[in-house]
Amino acid sequence: MFDSRPADEGEGIRRRRECESCHRRFTTFERVERVALFVVKRNGRRERFERAKILHGLRLACEGRPVDDAALEQIADEIERTALEQGTEAIKSRDIGDAVIEGLRRLDDVAYVRFASVYRRLGDVDRLVEEIQALKARKQMEAERASQVLLLPLTSQRPERN
Repeated sequence: MFDSRPADEGEGIRRRRECESCHRRFTTFERVERVALFVVKRNGRRERFERAKILHGLRLACEGRPVDDAALEQIADEIERTALEQGTEAIKSRDIGDAVIEGLRRLDDVAYVRFASVYRRLGDVDRLVEEIQALKARKQMEAERASQVLLLPLTSQRPERN
């Protein structure tokens, strides 16, 4: 091998090689083989993981909202990375939905409620109102925590004994 450089936007490596016996040069491309990841649906059916489906759901929930597409891409990236880091070949659709809900909760309240109303199958107005009240309570608690002054350190710092 006498030349090696990134290819496919960093997803692979292009190598120039030379045959030791005939001295002909040729090119090889090496790419990381990704593990096939499957999603286990509520009914037990399995289908291939598709990041595009997550992104589509995020975009639908955020339609007409002042949300940057890069933020949606980041949520989809985090979900995919987490799924791959588990090291298993399958992830439950519920885990994906919970991650989407959490990402939207941090990003935009209206998008969160839109997605939650479909995902959690909120069938009537009372359940939707309950979900909104729970969101408001969570937001208020987070704001109160953020405004509090720590009197004691969060980790115990004991002096080392010799």
